[in-house]
Amino acid sequence: MERTGTILRGREFEPVEGRVVIDDDGRIEAIEETSVDSSSIIVPAFVNAHTHIGDSIAKEAGGGLSLEELVAPPDGLKHRLLRAASREELVSAMHTSLEFMQQAGTAACLDFREGDVEGVDMLADAVSDLEIDAYSFARGSVEAMDAGDGFGASGANDGTFDRERRATRRAGKPFGIHAGEVDASDIHPALDLEPDFLVHMVHPEPVHLDRLADSEIPIVVCPRSNLVTDVGLSPYSELNERTTLALGTDNVMLNSPSMFREMEFLAKLSELPAAEILRMATINGAEIADLEYGLIEPGREARLLVLDGDSPNLADARDPVRAVVRRAGVSDIEAVQFGL
Repeated sequence: MERTGTILRGREFEPVEGRVVIDDDGRIEAIEETSVDSSSIIVPAFVNAHTHIGDSIAKEAGGGLSLEELVAPPDGLKHRLLRAASREELVSAMHTSLEFMQQAGTAACLDFREGDVEGVDMLADAVSDLEIDAYSFARGSVEAMDAGDGFGASGANDGTFDRERRATRRAGKPFGIHAGEVDASDIHPALDLEPDFLVHMVHPEPVHLDRLADSEIPIVVCPRSNLVTDVGLSPYSELNERTTLALGTDNVMLNSPSMFREMEFLAKLSELPAAEILRMATINGAEIADLEYGLIEPGREARLLVLDGDSPNLADARDPVRAVVRRAGVSDIEAVQFGL
């Protein structure tokens, strides 16, 4: 099988006219540079590096509430709504969000999973008939981490998490933790855990930036969520100078899980180059979870997003990378290619 058009190849997204050849195992066999009769733009499928899709049952609930009132355990609005919902309602709502993400070109999401072992099981049920990969960064217990794909800690001010961190190391699974979302008080203790990645980092101080430069721990930023909850915006350029950044959409209650919207928003409020933002939405998130996709190169899994370069929105774009990051959307999608 093959896909033809302008291919955004490799880590630098070099625009190459030609074809992507996909073998019988669903991997990229070759990228052939040649003249083709196609206006398609072929992009790596997205990796949404931070989601909370359990609150898909409550989209746009809680307008005007503070972050603590919305999501703080155990009695934030989100947690009360989760407790009140049936298992069937929760699984159905998560399935709907996962289906949207798949249709919008997201190959994988890294979900911070409430609900302990049962929460991990619910996500598995929700994704069972879809092609998107949904990874459970479980919370609640070591047993939940064992059942899932890693551990997703709420924040160092909520507990020590030393036991969970030791357990993830023994299991060879990644450990992520929220840090610096509301203020800087939980950043040092989060860094002391030597996590595999941090989430948010809205309020790092110079000493934290120095520690990040030394450790190079990746950070997942969620700009739309941070704006909605009024906690501020991360110093994106300063963080990017010191470590690897990935991109997430955070709570479905607050934002649609659209990587197109997240990229455009970040592109227009920061000074980060378009290619860097596209890396944040693809390969950087994939590498946090050690995935074999996120960029277009021979040998990689063929998880691709094919956009219509002649759509009314993208026609006459002079720079395909900037066009993908700053203006493309779901309506421009020709095909979502996950393997064969």
